[in-house]
Amino acid sequence: MKTQTIYVCQQCGAKSPKQLGRCPVCGEWGTYIEETVERSTLAQKQAKIIGSGASPMRLEDIPTESEVRIDMKSAELNRVLGGGLVPGSLVLLGGEPGIGKSTLALQALMQMKERKTLYATGEESAKQLKLRAERLAGSPDNLYILSETSLERILEHTTALRPDIVVVDSIQTIGTETIDASIGSLSQVRECANILLKYAKETNTPFFIVGHINKEGSIAGPKVLEHIVDTVLQFEGDQHYLYRILRAQKNRFGNTSELGIFEMRQDGLREVSNPSELLLTKNHGELSGIAVAAAVEGIRPMLIEVQALVSTAVYGTPQRATTGFDQRRLNMLLAVLEKRIGFKLMQKDVFVNLAGGLRVNDPSIDLAVLAAILSSNTDIPMPEDICLTGEVGLAGEIRPVPRLEQRITEARKLGFKKIIIPQEQKISQSFEGIEVIPVRKLPDAFRLLFGGNKK
Repeated sequence: MKTQTIYVCQQCGAKSPKQLGRCPVCGEWGTYIEETVERSTLAQKQAKIIGSGASPMRLEDIPTESEVRIDMKSAELNRVLGGGLVPGSLVLLGGEPGIGKSTLALQALMQMKERKTLYATGEESAKQLKLRAERLAGSPDNLYILSETSLERILEHTTALRPDIVVVDSIQTIGTETIDASIGSLSQVRECANILLKYAKETNTPFFIVGHINKEGSIAGPKVLEHIVDTVLQFEGDQHYLYRILRAQKNRFGNTSELGIFEMRQDGLREVSNPSELLLTKNHGELSGIAVAAAVEGIRPMLIEVQALVSTAVYGTPQRATTGFDQRRLNMLLAVLEKRIGFKLMQKDVFVNLAGGLRVNDPSIDLAVLAAILSSNTDIPMPEDICLTGEVGLAGEIRPVPRLEQRITEARKLGFKKIIIPQEQKISQSFEGIEVIPVRKLPDAFRLLFGGNKK
């Protein structure tokens, strides 16, 4: 048996035949760890685990019938996955500690009572999982629990049980005997993901693997882990809020702009089918600095409450702070507000917050952000029955936004009487019960909102 000693960077996965103080790839210091690889038996061990490989086929011989997706019994999870779980796919679920990754995975399996499922965990015992399952108030008949850290044993039980879906929690707590490295190292994470991918494709078994994240907020382990899997889901949210957001950062079988919204409760995660009603504050007509934006995430329209606070800077340098909104975009919008409208905010602190702990990347909330800032600066409340949508350009123009009809319909459904939209964008239908007001530039919108009054 031949062995080889190599040194692997724990930050980026670069390999070197000798110890290095600084990694030449990522530039980090003291990250090289010694690992031993059995070269002569590596291929035999992998072949023993995953079996024989597939044979090449001509393109015209490959069947083209559509694959039937697996219904996860969760509208939010199905939406983010692109319509359901694809058989033979490998899905990576990441998120901060305590955010609810294991709860989401276990609850998804518990809802699929008609399918045989396997939950393999290297972090908890079977009794601990039983306690969590009782808290989730489910009664699945075909859910099997396996507390194991050996990948070989997990795949051995998977082959014998032949479940419809397998969850591995987590990828950082399992290891394979094909390489001589500690569990959780970059080599182990990479090798385990490769073996799981080959097993999933050859047996057409879908896998959910839970992944930890590092202090930078990215999934722990080598970056190649995200390239190996078919789908990367990010479960995020502020632990001080009840809401959790599920996003698809990568999806080979669907759109990456979709998101699912859940509410964390004592008995598990509850789907939020209409987040607009929960994210809006009732009766805030006497408060300044609040505007309602009609946004779209993926294909889902939602109304978001934008809060702003403008105050005199206590220190010499004014502060710019945001929660749920891009701070660099805020600086750009403030420059547009000063250049095109004439409001001087250079000596004032500006704080922007999206209520509910949401993080939104839709540029159509630009107009609502500026309206909230101007409302707080002038201490003039916004009309309570009006919402806004529109991207703001550098020249102060209101630019068109996609899915405008859906935004108007959502605003009308929630009782808004008026909505300000970009003038250059035409709508193909008329809307009863809500007044659609097109505007071309920022001064036109602010004149409608505040009547030209300034303080």
